[in-house]
Amino acid sequence: MAEETNQRPAVGPVTRLLEKRQRQPQFNHYPDFFYAGFWIRFFAYLVDLLCVTAVTTILLGLPANLLNIEKNTEITSVYGFLALIVYLAYFILLTKMNHGQTIGKMVFGIRVISFTEAELSWQTVLVREGACRYILRGSFFMLGYLVTIFTPNKQHIGDYFSDTSVVTINLIAAREGIDQE
Repeated sequence: MAEETNQRPAVGPVTRLLEKRQRQPQFNHYPDFFYAGFWIRFFAYLVDLLCVTAVTTILLGLPANLLNIEKNTEITSVYGFLALIVYLAYFILLTKMNHGQTIGKMVFGIRVISFTEAELSWQTVLVREGACRYILRGSFFMLGYLVTIFTPNKQHIGDYFSDTSVVTINLIAAREGIDQE
């Protein structure tokens, strides 16, 4: 006779993560066409790079010129490290303080939303704009961001880690206007 055993299937870290995500409350879910695609996000990023360059030049370039310090962009140099801090601070502070928008996102009418929070928390912003943007800058930039082309919610690698995406504000405003009527 065969004995019946009550064995549970193996539960690994991935299974636990998926179960945790299913238990979390869901926010900001929109139809696929509400999410901003690769190109609009790319052009918003270019505007942001112009802003970061201007801020870096004002905050670091002028003192470096006055003190005759070499403007080496390597992260191991003082100037390079401070430039990286300005770059990350720009994205972190503006995204948190402006409800998911940097200057580039404002220009193009897009904003970052979270699928698990009504408003972006510091933890979410630090993961998305701090850690992930640090990793995705430079050579991994295109690989990490090209993923947006193939995903339904137009998420890049950093969005997956922080449960976020970028939406078009006009579509959300139009939808809310229709819902209120």
